[in-house]
Amino acid sequence: MYRFLLSLVLCVEVPAAETADWIISAGHVITMDPERRVIAGGAVAVRGRTIAGVGTLAEINKQFTARQRINRPEAILAPGLVNTHNHAPMSLFRGIADDMRLQDWLEKFIFPAEAKNVTAEFCRWGTRLAVLEMLLSGTTTYTDMYYFEDVIAEETRNAGMRGVLGETVIGFPVPDAKTPAAALAFAENYIQRFAKDALITPAIAPHAVYTVPADVLKQARALANKYGVPLLIHLSETKRENVEAEAKHRMSPTRLLDSLGILNGRTLGAHGVWLDDADLDILRKRGTGIAHCPSSNMKLASGAAPVVKQLRAGLNVGLGTDGPAGSNNDFSLFEEMDLAAKLQKVSLLDPQALPAKDALAMATIYGARALGMGDRIGSLEKGKLADLIVVRTDQPHALPMYDPYSQMVYALKGSDVRDVMINGRLVVSSGMPLTLQPGPILAKAKEYHQKILASLRN
Repeated sequence: MYRFLLSLVLCVEVPAAETADWIISAGHVITMDPERRVIAGGAVAVRGRTIAGVGTLAEINKQFTARQRINRPEAILAPGLVNTHNHAPMSLFRGIADDMRLQDWLEKFIFPAEAKNVTAEFCRWGTRLAVLEMLLSGTTTYTDMYYFEDVIAEETRNAGMRGVLGETVIGFPVPDAKTPAAALAFAENYIQRFAKDALITPAIAPHAVYTVPADVLKQARALANKYGVPLLIHLSETKRENVEAEAKHRMSPTRLLDSLGILNGRTLGAHGVWLDDADLDILRKRGTGIAHCPSSNMKLASGAAPVVKQLRAGLNVGLGTDGPAGSNNDFSLFEEMDLAAKLQKVSLLDPQALPAKDALAMATIYGARALGMGDRIGSLEKGKLADLIVVRTDQPHALPMYDPYSQMVYALKGSDVRDVMINGRLVVSSGMPLTLQPGPILAKAKEYHQKILASLRN
């Protein structure tokens, strides 16, 4: 009998461990999966560009062997953060004009400063500065609207970052196009160039209903649909925008866009501060995503977007920083999570409005869905792209920790990010960038500071 039992044991095949490129483990893994699992003592296995497994460290060690490991027991492992609205090269205009209303800020400072300073090289170095800041603070995907977007795409890809990058179309001469027709032609060439890129999703970005003629809006929509790319647009950012649309067209910006067919396709509307119930119903039916920018909306006194109502209406609402030239002065999504939650609480007089778990979802899976990318990024799940961050929790402001969601939103900072992986590639390790050289970027930012100051005096 003993020999018989022994022979049975010897005949049982033990499954061979799967190979992985990385096993990354942490004290807590926030998955943002459909069950919103938080795994204590968890780990993620990465193979190639994708996540091969998520579970406890014991489970992952049993299933996988890996050539490389990161072990952070005093940290949180989370999905990479998704910035759904941004103007990256404006990093070089950081703080150029503060404490004023949007229209004054645009017309008296930003548009003139852009006309005098923005070139392809300006966008190259501004993007490098912006991407460096975003990577170091845990953003793995960002959405952009600016000029010379092909250069922005080049620098974003070179840094190993993921981007949904929209070439701006506007109704007056701008640095890379003297006419809307030229802007549309530029956008089409740019879209064709990056159509199959692993990191870059090209897009077209008509600025807003008040700066782009109706026929140009329609052409932008047709171009986006021709290539199956997103259309990005500022939407109901200020009360003035809504009042002028009602006076001129007898309808809100959302209803105007819908009447023109602009929402028939993959669309992201930035801000959405002054959306009413009828607008929300249209946007839900059209599947339009929303980028909520709390810092910008507060700083420009644009108002408090009805985010809780938007989420309850079934909209996909992400977070955005906006540009750092007066509407916001940095690219930290940790700040935006904190402010998003608190702005809803104070505006609704309800401390339970937009809890930390929902704020983090807006910076991850909801933002990914708003961009039409929820099947690929935004959560730590098997088969999704390996975009993830490791955030340290061993500093005085991070201890003690009772709830990882609360800690991520209300206590931790962008400077707590230790490691960043995008598309299975480590781009930040122990707080050090691996794909960018900070020294030359910071030196060039100082050079541009002097050039911009001189241009403003002329």
